[in-house]
Amino acid sequence: MRTTHSTVVKSEATFRAARSRVLVLALSCAFAGAAHAQSADRIVIDGSTGVTPLVAALAKAYGERHPAVTVEIGKGMGTKARIKALTGGSIDIAMASHGLAVDDLVRQGMAVQEIAKVAVVFGVNATVPATGLADKQICDIYSGRLINWKELGGPDLAVAPRTRPDTEVDAEIVRERVGCLAQMQMPDRVGVMPKSGDMAKALSGTAGAIGMTTMTIVEQSQARIKPLMLNGIEPSVENVRSGAYRMTRDSFLVTKAKSGPAVARFLEFVRSPEGKHVISANGAVPLD
Repeated sequence: MRTTHSTVVKSEATFRAARSRVLVLALSCAFAGAAHAQSADRIVIDGSTGVTPLVAALAKAYGERHPAVTVEIGKGMGTKARIKALTGGSIDIAMASHGLAVDDLVRQGMAVQEIAKVAVVFGVNATVPATGLADKQICDIYSGRLINWKELGGPDLAVAPRTRPDTEVDAEIVRERVGCLAQMQMPDRVGVMPKSGDMAKALSGTAGAIGMTTMTIVEQSQARIKPLMLNGIEPSVENVRSGAYRMTRDSFLVTKAKSGPAVARFLEFVRSPEGKHVISANGAVPLD
């Protein structure tokens, strides 16, 4: 059979076109694989702002050990919003705290892990010399009967009281444990700090300030915030473990029951001796 020049040209063109299609397909698969790998190495966490400082410290330590993994911490979500985001797949881990309905979440196909207990404390700015207060003194401060630290033996320094919204965990716990605060209507002079980060800034940056916060915030403040003993009981690890110090909040991480390998590895780190060391170094008490 005789092969013409035009037949050869057509064959070569067909081969080049086929080769191009194969190359495009291979590149598409490679890019798709790379995109999948990037999403697999990205963990998005959001939820309780009170748990955020501790989880942010864990995420930072994990990122230092696994630089290829990106852990993103959101700006905070309410209870319903965080679970909706988790079930919808826009976040991988939800942070939660006090009063969590664990059984309900499990029935919805979630997995719940408690990672730490944290002391809720009355923290004061470093300018305040007090080391501890009794319930009545706390209530005198928030009611406005006590307005200057000199009334407690300190310098002539105005008391600057701060609180969290009543719906937030720190405020709930404080009102539960300090009886005279339970039904108190806070006067206008008491500043309301919407998020735990707002309280941290107020306590560290305002002379004479006092407000409810956590030992994690205290540890991360680099001595700009001091924790107070309450009725003579120190918020130490030993007192939190024994229950002698009763103002504590739980820290939970909530995931889908079947989460991806990136999330599983992060949770494994949180439970590891390294993770527990990070938890302890940030003022919280890891669970055994």
